[in-house]
Amino acid sequence: MSDRIVGVDVGGTFTDVALLVGSELITAKVPSTEDQSEGVIAGIEKACEDAGITPDELEAFSHAMTVSVNALLEEAGAKTALVTTEGFRDVLEIGRQDRPSLYDLQADKPMPLVPRRRRYEVAERTTTGGIEQSVDEDDVRRVAKEIHQDGVEAVAVSLLHAYAHPENEQRVVQTLREELDVPVSASHEVLAEFREYERTSTTVVDAYVRPSIDRYIGHLSEKASETGVPHPRIMQANGGITDAETVRQHAVLTVLSGPAAGVVGASAMADGAVNKSKSGLVTFDMGGTSSDVSLVRDGDVERTTEGSINDRPIKTPLVDIETVGAGGGSIAWIDSGGALRIGPRSAGAEPGPACYDRGGTEPTVTDANLVLGYIGSTTSLGGELSLNEQAAHDALADLAEEGGMDGPVEAAQGVYRVANANMSRAIRSVTVERGFDPRKFGLVAFGGAGPMHAVSIADTLDMDRVVIPRASGILSAYGLLAADEKQDAVRTFRRSLDSIEPDDVDTVYSELEDDVLTEISDRARASIEYFADLRYAGQSFELTVAVGDSFDPRDAKRRFAEAHEATYGYRMDEPIHLINCRVTATVSRDEPEIEYQASGDPLKGTRDATFGDGVYETPVFHREKLSPARTIDGPAVIEQDESTIVVPPAWDIRVRDDGSLVSEVK
Repeated sequence: MSDRIVGVDVGGTFTDVALLVGSELITAKVPSTEDQSEGVIAGIEKACEDAGITPDELEAFSHAMTVSVNALLEEAGAKTALVTTEGFRDVLEIGRQDRPSLYDLQADKPMPLVPRRRRYEVAERTTTGGIEQSVDEDDVRRVAKEIHQDGVEAVAVSLLHAYAHPENEQRVVQTLREELDVPVSASHEVLAEFREYERTSTTVVDAYVRPSIDRYIGHLSEKASETGVPHPRIMQANGGITDAETVRQHAVLTVLSGPAAGVVGASAMADGAVNKSKSGLVTFDMGGTSSDVSLVRDGDVERTTEGSINDRPIKTPLVDIETVGAGGGSIAWIDSGGALRIGPRSAGAEPGPACYDRGGTEPTVTDANLVLGYIGSTTSLGGELSLNEQAAHDALADLAEEGGMDGPVEAAQGVYRVANANMSRAIRSVTVERGFDPRKFGLVAFGGAGPMHAVSIADTLDMDRVVIPRASGILSAYGLLAADEKQDAVRTFRRSLDSIEPDDVDTVYSELEDDVLTEISDRARASIEYFADLRYAGQSFELTVAVGDSFDPRDAKRRFAEAHEATYGYRMDEPIHLINCRVTATVSRDEPEIEYQASGDPLKGTRDATFGDGVYETPVFHREKLSPARTIDGPAVIEQDESTIVVPPAWDIRVRDDGSLVSEVK
């Protein structure tokens, strides 16, 4: 582990920084900027100043950002073209022929990222058995000329069955790269996996965000060099770090990188705070714009290979995260039926909640927390941003009048309850809806607003333990310091296990292993894991199970049957098919060792805070001055620069030796 390393996570409202100097952790939180790289460098400079070092003394810099997901959410990516097999230009629009809302006949699907006029066809034919019609390079040059004339900024190429036999696609891609001066994303490079719609969609997403990622990484690298900061390494959606050049070539890997870093950080910091009777952790990250929920079971972060942004499939390895539009900056409003709603619109960093006093006038969750006394009028968010309590009261008073409520305090209570209900539903979606009992998990709360809501949410779900890691306000940034380097590769290889030749499978795994080791920084330290996507004959979905480095069909059958029974409650006496082979290479990183020392009087004073049954004179503590083993009875408020912890009357909270806090029912 390097002695001076920094992790920076960009959110919708704040940019978080975690700086480790030896065993000392220094944190910083600065407002996010329109050009995210400016806020990143400002945050690093602030943390270095607080640590008494200069940026050029840093030894490593890891980074998670929202450039790609913002481009998708705002539909502000590159002007993209799609080149596909003749007769298949409408795959993006046809999709899976399912509706976003099953019984809503007027529900609309999102418009494809590539309109039909920019989808080009080439005459070729590839089947799972091989190439039946080779591509005509003159035909490809014709398409390249049309793409150039249309002013396209990026191109996605996804030919039929290119995952099995990529030769035609390779020729198309090579010709386009020779003829055009724009990035070209190839499906056999982005996702060598069957299912045409998902493969095409993922390739299009990669092309769509690639120019934005390339520009951003370029700007950030330049600013880092000017400041003396090391070249950035980037968090991927799979929870692993990689070098900047890899994500410039495979931009889709950066989708949801920030939330992935948070889950990794929560797993690293909080696992020891949950006793053996628990099945694992539910991670709860509430920031300024949204809240993210995930599971950690048996010490392992839950991952998936199927995700989506704005109902657009992205089939790459991802940390399995459920997101809801409820953050500190989420705007409260009254719908046409008179019901109080929260989000998905957010006040963001500019102008921000009304209490930021930057021109915002609409009521937000943060304004409600201020009116309820959970945040004090003298609290400075991020150590710098002071709050205007009167502006928050005015915004909530307007909401109360519109919704027929009795003043700003009742409106604030309603906002707090509705926001908690939204986040409780997200937790149920990753627990109850997947067959897990939330009462058997500990809740790990982080993000700028997470610890303010977590104990009340846990109470609603009958969860009896909440863990707030020491770096809770910037845990995604801390996760960047703890994350391993990771590379994934996949290839479709469809065979029945009853007739499979193990040597053929081992050959595929060997080739995939070469692929991931090519991208890894230290081959000698890399550990390799092998996985298989398996399903019963006739099923349309797969389960991923670990397999040995030498493929054994009998062992694969046993593992799949056990996984199927654990997931769905039964197993069948049916043939089992291998669908995809997967390989993951990991270079493990030592977990940071952080000292915690507390000194001074932790009691800052008291203030009135409103809980469900009344107003309480509530003690307010300074978190960094709380000594280990101390227990505080609720109600209580514990403040630090990056976040605030709220403990209701029926709970208490205890300080662990590492500085983390554990709240339990009295």
